[in-house]
Amino acid sequence: MYPSDTAADHAHLGFATRAIHAGQAPEPQTGAVIVPIYQTSTYAQPALGQHHGYDYSRTDNPTRSALQIALASLEGGHFGLAFASGMAATTTLLLLLKAGDHVVVGDDVYGGTYRLFHRILRNFGLEFTFVDMSDPQAVAEAVRPTTRLIWLETPTNPLLKVADIRAVAEVAHSVGGERPLVAVDNTFASPYLQQPLAHGADLVMHSSTKYLGGHSDVVGGALVTNDEDLYQRLKFTQNAAGAVPGPFDAWLTLRGLKTLALRMQAHSANGMAVAHYLKTHAKVKRVMYPGLPEHPGFAVAQRQMTCGFGGMVSCELHGGAAAAQTLVERTRLFTLAESLGGVESLIEVPAVMTHASVAGSALEVPAGLVRLSVGIEEAQDLVADLDQALAGV
Repeated sequence: MYPSDTAADHAHLGFATRAIHAGQAPEPQTGAVIVPIYQTSTYAQPALGQHHGYDYSRTDNPTRSALQIALASLEGGHFGLAFASGMAATTTLLLLLKAGDHVVVGDDVYGGTYRLFHRILRNFGLEFTFVDMSDPQAVAEAVRPTTRLIWLETPTNPLLKVADIRAVAEVAHSVGGERPLVAVDNTFASPYLQQPLAHGADLVMHSSTKYLGGHSDVVGGALVTNDEDLYQRLKFTQNAAGAVPGPFDAWLTLRGLKTLALRMQAHSANGMAVAHYLKTHAKVKRVMYPGLPEHPGFAVAQRQMTCGFGGMVSCELHGGAAAAQTLVERTRLFTLAESLGGVESLIEVPAVMTHASVAGSALEVPAGLVRLSVGIEEAQDLVADLDQALAGV
């Protein structure tokens, strides 16, 4: 069976070392240094009821297995699962719930998460309460006897609010009887900057499309946990529902992981530079970035985010929707596009792009809000690009 190591085998190594080596030993038959792309749907079995660890690629594939080991290792977990998208990972987790179960959700989440929860899963009898996750007391007050999951993002998308993961986990752990699971969407931070399992979370979700892949060339998702029973339930559901990545997608994500540490250092440095520039600009009403001391969640972010605050910056312009449209259409290095986390800088207007699905709800975002995914270009070039674009607002 290849690969043969586990996430635990590399726990003593540093982050950047694990990103390159966990689950990625040289292929034994040929000595290939890079994990091969096992582009196969099925596997020869030596006898009836016997196989070499793989029987069908929806269930398992060696390239995907390598990725899952690496993902678990980077999050400080024991078990990892890779999916076809972040929404596929989220859906698989929610399939563990049943009609009548209740979920507490952050009031500032990715628009696709809101759409899945509010417009699809409610039709199957699940109940959702949206609260400010930066207020643990609000979370505690929202929990019911039927609450089975607390879902949070930190930093949030797109308002960059910060939730205290440990405080939320303590709320869940204080519940008598069947306590709710705590799941953290760690996409914005990446495991390099934040590891929710170490702060008491039960589960971590990623859209690996973003920082993990890092090059805007693959779509994927992931779940990581330390709970073996939970892992087995998720693994069964993953196989039954079938939303798995192909081997080439898994291989591309593995390639991205190898430079994650270096990229996140550059994203964080550039994000800070852009945030400092924007907060002094007369046409900018407010800047949302957890690395700024004036951010309401700065103290919590300092405590639970190591090595930086990431490359996501949001700002609200004085001129509202018209000003936001002008800005995003005038930038030259910041590309107007959805998604985030790639090496190139992106810019978008959440109200009409990534978060259009929350329009008219309590989660609606300001029309003049602009979200920037700050890439790893030269910081002075990015600031100059924003400067010339804002000059025309």
